[in-house]
Amino acid sequence: MAALCEGYTLCGLVPAVNRRSSEIKGIEEERDSDHVIVTDSSRSVTLYKVSDQKPLGSWAVKQGQVLTCAAVFNKQTNEYVAVSDNKVIRIWKEDDIILDKTFKATVSADVQSVHCAHGAEPAVLFQRGAVRLLDSLLSAPQQPVEEVLVQDEAIRWSTNIVTETQQLIIFTTELKGDHFLYLQRLKPNSVQKYRLEPEEPGLSPLSFWASYRDKNICLLYLYPNGHVYQSLVSVRGSATDDGAQVVPLPRDQLLSLPVGEELLEAASAIFLDDAHIAVVGVPHPSAGPGKGKESFQIPDFLCIWNTNFQTLQAAKEMAGKLYGQLWNFSSKLFIPHGKALSVIPFACPRSSLASALGKLKQVKTEETKTSAVVPPWNTILHGEEAAPPKTVEARKTRTSRKTQSSLSLTIDQVQDLIKTAPVEVVEKEVQALLSRQDPNDPQPTLGQLALALVSRSLADPKFYSSRALTQLVPTRCLSHSVCPDLLPLALEKRDYFLCQLCLLFFHDIPEAVTCACLKTFISLSDADAEKLSLEPDSVSFMEMLTSNERAQTGLQNGFSPAFCEDDRAGTGDNPKAKAKEINKALPQQTCPVGKHKAALINEVLQTAYSEALLLPHLKDFSSDQVVLFLRYLEFLYLRYSTDGSSQTHGYRSPSLNQVMDWVCMLLDAHFTVLVMSPVAKGLLLNLQSFVRSQVRLFSELGKIEGSLQELTKMKMKRDVGAYSIEVIELY
Repeated sequence: MAALCEGYTLCGLVPAVNRRSSEIKGIEEERDSDHVIVTDSSRSVTLYKVSDQKPLGSWAVKQGQVLTCAAVFNKQTNEYVAVSDNKVIRIWKEDDIILDKTFKATVSADVQSVHCAHGAEPAVLFQRGAVRLLDSLLSAPQQPVEEVLVQDEAIRWSTNIVTETQQLIIFTTELKGDHFLYLQRLKPNSVQKYRLEPEEPGLSPLSFWASYRDKNICLLYLYPNGHVYQSLVSVRGSATDDGAQVVPLPRDQLLSLPVGEELLEAASAIFLDDAHIAVVGVPHPSAGPGKGKESFQIPDFLCIWNTNFQTLQAAKEMAGKLYGQLWNFSSKLFIPHGKALSVIPFACPRSSLASALGKLKQVKTEETKTSAVVPPWNTILHGEEAAPPKTVEARKTRTSRKTQSSLSLTIDQVQDLIKTAPVEVVEKEVQALLSRQDPNDPQPTLGQLALALVSRSLADPKFYSSRALTQLVPTRCLSHSVCPDLLPLALEKRDYFLCQLCLLFFHDIPEAVTCACLKTFISLSDADAEKLSLEPDSVSFMEMLTSNERAQTGLQNGFSPAFCEDDRAGTGDNPKAKAKEINKALPQQTCPVGKHKAALINEVLQTAYSEALLLPHLKDFSSDQVVLFLRYLEFLYLRYSTDGSSQTHGYRSPSLNQVMDWVCMLLDAHFTVLVMSPVAKGLLLNLQSFVRSQVRLFSELGKIEGSLQELTKMKMKRDVGAYSIEVIELY
């Protein structure tokens, strides 16, 4: 059965002036499924890493200029393509900073959109229906462009599909209430025009979506009356050169969505797979019919429908105004609503009639039945499979399940129980409920249990179920947006193990809460921290890192503490004086905090954040907290730089890049205070030495760059035997 998982916010939005549309002009997948390009309705294009909710780059046109179509990413050349002011095509790379200094070309006609799918060459669709491949167009930007559409005919929607043998541009148009579909083949260049069957007078499609399967283009379109239709267009059909011949396009009704007495204004439907579609902007079927002007009070939902069985599979109420926009990339739905662009993962397993109706019994293997409520940490963090249980244990579990089946409570019953029952009863029932859940089929409704637990804990200071909450967090059905009071409650109760779990599993923690956790962890005494029970691997990593701290003294990653001191020893070429000065000022590779305290800080270092939102909260730290934090970051940098095995141990730990990012942010937030503080002088000098060592390394690497490139071009001998010595001369 299909499911909508808990979502998270990718970025904030500012509603457009007309208040009927979001500021999002388009979203396109970039190099992989974890990177998307968001084009706003005015001037900027932003690259986001979805898993971190972090912008990696942003480019904007000058004031007075406007981006008129969504930017796309050309995987063949690793370049971005966009159009400004209808006629100016702009092309740039990720390392370009100022968009106005990049390549641009002015074409002879207004551009409707640019499309680039599945690594194909970008294609440019003009407003009057002509199509050109980008390279062909840029070879002569002012080439004449023919008009395919008749007068007053306007394009409403377009997309690009790549089949096994050809690239297709598909777009729909409207002319005096009639709607048409154009199928443009690029190689050879030909176009076919289809007429859509009319709906009720005055109704035009709210959205279109197309996919390719079984040698056909499947066109999905939604009308304001809730009717969802599908039309199939064969890619092998006949084609004319000018599209003058209009072919009627038959359709099949897939769904009739409940809309009440009022027509839909902003809604969209898209394919998820052969049997499921996602619909946004439609009321939930249980909401009942709207009543005139009061219908606006009925909330709109994001829903997944099974078209084979005509059943609603999953639904999620969306806060704020919906704009009828929806995108799907790699099992993630992107939906702008209110003042946010949200990402909502989904799952659409194959359905039977029983599962579609919610009557399929949960059949589990012995391994599933005997699995723990919370999987082992190696399973959670590294995806390792648990060892199969013993037959006797499986038999005992199976027998106990039979005797307890009649006493099992549903999620709603457990939720009601949480409101009044004591902690021991609540923990027992939550554990029993989780033991019946399939780990491979997470239930989003588990988030309601966490909400109920947190709500009662806030209302009743004597009630707090740490065990139940720590069992719910690793199910991956929770997020900060679902239960925003959970992490602050854990901090208030000093439940640092739960804090660690939240930082590990929540990917949408606000920067203010992240800084609150960091400030609490830094202020925690080492003696109190050592008494905590934390995730074993995080503590093991620190034990490994702090053992034999001074053993590594060689040069790694271009850095050696002794060599760095050359820059500030000031002893000229006298080796004895230099050695004496180095030993005197050698940075100590001793961890300034305890292992458990460091394990908590490491979780913060690995949390996703936006630098612009994090900096104001970092400025609230005291100078003592900043110096201690910087000393710990210095320790991590030293250990990573002098011991190459520190990051290849298999433990979950912050990367060197994450450490340096936090160093830079702390210096940006507190540079003036640190410069004026005598305590921080030595620390800043050490950091300066780190930078100089890296600059020296890259300078030396640059000198031999040409030789290293030649090594990659050399042909390796096939028969080298078990042992050989080869002399390579570099010039």
